[in-house]
Amino acid sequence: QVQLVESGGGLVQAGGSLRLSCEASGRTFSSYAMGWFRRAPGKEREFVSAISRSGGSTYYADSVKGRFTISRDNAKNTYLQMNSLKPEDTAVYYCAARAGGPYYYTATGSSEYDYWGQGTQVTVSS
Repeated sequence: QVQLVESGGGLVQAGGSLRLSCEASGRTFSSYAMGWFRRAPGKEREFVSAISRSGGSTYYADSVKGRFTISRDNAKNTYLQMNSLKPEDTAVYYCAARAGGPYYYTATGSSEYDYWGQGTQVTVSS
């Protein structure tokens, strides 16, 4: 069992930056592949980015590629650095953890994840 707590959301102007953090509780953080998803008002939840258990493999949605960077540390934290933010990035951002699986695998489907955080609101004003 793992619990995830996101932080770092807020209000920012278009072109600005935010850094989201996701802290995992429990043990063996390295056993989990991590991902970020988001849900904009009136839309379905969508994949944003994923990082493998090793940290050596990452994957991004086309809409954020080149602007967002996912990373993880050796403790229990996963980060999403978001630069050049656009109004269409406005959404609730969720951190997710996937137990086990191949060491270098990046999971992009929400159904592949076992645990979810409560989300953090990101609002980008034009």
